[in-house]
Amino acid sequence: MFRLWAKIFKDNRMLQDTCIADESADTRTHKVFHALDEICRQFDLSKPVWLDKNISDFKRHKKTRFTQDNFIESVEFDYLEIHVIEEDT
Repeated sequence: MFRLWAKIFKDNRMLQDTCIADESADTRTHKVFHALDEICRQFDLSKPVWLDKNISDFKRHKKTRFTQDNFIESVEFDYLEIHVIEEDT
């Protein structure tokens, strides 16, 4: 099973969170993008743009933060953090 935890923070306080589970046979990359699509749908957000910093953080630590710089429209929070908490072995 693959699980991705998403959290929205403002002023160092978590405002919302959700956990997306995926049991499909897709690749890890597809699972991440499908989970991010679902997160954006649940939080009513546009899809964030993956910058080089996000890609390197996600590869290295299995998590990354999307700030205002990653969104085309204005957001009401400081950052959206996604974190892989369980992966298929």
